[in-house]
Amino acid sequence: MEFKHISVLLDETIEELHIKPDGIYVDGTLGGGGHAYHVCQKLSEKGRYIGIDQDADAIAASTKRLEPFKDKVTIVRDNYVNMPKVLHDLGIEHVDGILLDLGVSSFQLDEKERGFTYREDVPLDMRMDNRQSLTAEVVVNEYSESELFHIIKDYGEDQFAKNIAKHIVRMRNEIGRITTTGQLVEAVKAAIPMKFRATGGHPAKQTFQAIRIEVNKELDVLENSIDDMIELLNDGGRLSIITFHSLEDRIVKNGFKKNVDVCTCPPNFPVCVCGNKPKGVIITRKPIVPTEEELEVNKRAKSSKLRVFERRRDN
Repeated sequence: MEFKHISVLLDETIEELHIKPDGIYVDGTLGGGGHAYHVCQKLSEKGRYIGIDQDADAIAASTKRLEPFKDKVTIVRDNYVNMPKVLHDLGIEHVDGILLDLGVSSFQLDEKERGFTYREDVPLDMRMDNRQSLTAEVVVNEYSESELFHIIKDYGEDQFAKNIAKHIVRMRNEIGRITTTGQLVEAVKAAIPMKFRATGGHPAKQTFQAIRIEVNKELDVLENSIDDMIELLNDGGRLSIITFHSLEDRIVKNGFKKNVDVCTCPPNFPVCVCGNKPKGVIITRKPIVPTEEELEVNKRAKSSKLRVFERRRDN
């Protein structure tokens, strides 16, 4: 199956990166190379693009798509949390822009064998990097009821999290092991009162999101990366992050704010004496969201938000 992913907020993202023709840019979630292709079009022969992704299918697809720019593109299979090391190994200290397009790709959702889908009965997996050992099957069968409750409640924001966790444990006790997405969907449906099943989309959507986030440690990776990415930026360089749900957006919003509000002086001090200087400025006081025109052609862009931070090294 071809790796397809419609790049959300494409024009806005490219515009906000303020691309310099001779600059160095990093894509921490390269995917199929959609954003990358348009950035590379704006780079001169001296420009450089570093693409990072942990998904083997994404690496293959983006390598093919970015073939016209191969002299200025370097693609690395890794997790973006390791971006400082990836750049260090390439002899790069600072860059002019960094892009993250978070969440799961259209390909990962549509390719049923990847085990992300709740619409087909396939083996539970949900790994973005198939080299790792933790899978959705492991989470569903080996986590305690309490752990499952907290994951579904915190990552899925599901009001029925406690009952869902209880039904998952009950099912695995009855059948030995939950091994397919269909079995997991059955457990979730049994936990949700009938009158709520027809509202807000598929009843298992939030549980699947929660387990996927846990399998890939998505929120931990994001939270542990923002400071490092800001440090990697040249003066005037921009970090653009596209999120798809409130948990990601909150982490980005707070991460940016933390790098601006750096003063540690007590509130009653008349002037700052700690000497801490802001790392930059937040360009997007409110996140950029898709236009109605974009939503008409790409419904999966509905929950996307773009936030942008600009590094200021002369503060």
